[in-house]
Amino acid sequence: MAFPDPVTPAAAATPAALPPLGMALLTAALCLPLAPLAQAESQPERGSITLKYLDYKDSQPGWNRIWVHAPSVAVLAPVGENWSVAGSLVSDVLSGASPAYHAEPNPFKIHEHRKAGDFTVTRYLPRGTFALGASYSTESDYVSRGITAQGSFASEDKNTTFSGGLGLTSDQINPNNKVVVNERKNITDLMVGVTQVLSPNDIAQLNLTYVHGTGYYSDPYKLLDNRPRNRNQTAMLLRWNHHLDSTDGTTRLSYRYYTDTYHVKAHTLTAEYVQPLASGWTLTPMLRFHTQGAASFYVEADGSGYPVLPPDYAPGRIVSEDQRLSAFGAFTYGLKVAKQLDKDWSMDVKVEQYQQNGSWRVFGTGSKNMLPFDARMIQLGVSRLF
Repeated sequence: MAFPDPVTPAAAATPAALPPLGMALLTAALCLPLAPLAQAESQPERGSITLKYLDYKDSQPGWNRIWVHAPSVAVLAPVGENWSVAGSLVSDVLSGASPAYHAEPNPFKIHEHRKAGDFTVTRYLPRGTFALGASYSTESDYVSRGITAQGSFASEDKNTTFSGGLGLTSDQINPNNKVVVNERKNITDLMVGVTQVLSPNDIAQLNLTYVHGTGYYSDPYKLLDNRPRNRNQTAMLLRWNHHLDSTDGTTRLSYRYYTDTYHVKAHTLTAEYVQPLASGWTLTPMLRFHTQGAASFYVEADGSGYPVLPPDYAPGRIVSEDQRLSAFGAFTYGLKVAKQLDKDWSMDVKVEQYQQNGSWRVFGTGSKNMLPFDARMIQLGVSRLF
């Protein structure tokens, strides 16, 4: 009945959050990230190694946009009686084309190779944990470095767990077209949360996150993209897991509210159901709905897909026609099939389909003249305990 592990990088972005350039192209269409979860209160008894392979593709009517192939490996190992170490490596190759104006294809093709890794050391205490981590990501035009600190503390009966985290990220941007040179972006990420056992079959969680960023947020590969150099983001995540004795399955429900200083406001509802079956099989169907308003400086498209500039527009004005900052609604639906092969080996396959349309926005009017956007993700994984 525990909360699920954090989602993979390919599925961990929000259209509102706009991650670093290379990953933004991969993740723009996919689901919102989950805030960091409360750390496990006990040291893992065994280590594990997990291999995964991601195949991602997105498209709009009449043309394909981005393809991504991303193998990754993650390792977790207990050390001594009260410690563990964990790390992961990913190497993704991205190719295709990104829109230049709203849904118009960019004539310049994209081919990018990103390599990233992270490492975490965790100390297990009688009623809590403390973890320190570091991450590094590099591609031809973007380098990101980060450090994190997370901790958790449980009540005496261990029915309530409080958690908190701090992350610092420093990015260096050198686009291949030389629009800017050695630009910087620095981000501070804060999280606090509480997890509460409500009954033998129910567990709930509330997480609050605040992100403060300064530096270069514009997309250097778009001709009309000049964004503020400061961005504050706030999110609230509510989660509830309920175990069903009649089926031995578990429902996972969550709601997330997001807002930022771009004046983007977003709501996301997610529902999953985990159903164990005979012979070690598990099925997990998922449905998610996301709706958001446009940034205050988003420029609408006309019927041809080109931006309609304000009458008083002048070079240097804060504007963007990036569809990720538009007003839209989106559905993600998927299925994960997992198989426990024996006491040491397991494997899984996950398929997700994302569909986005301006007319699907709720709590307001969606952006006009935007082509629908689709994305498909297939992920294969195999794990071994040691």
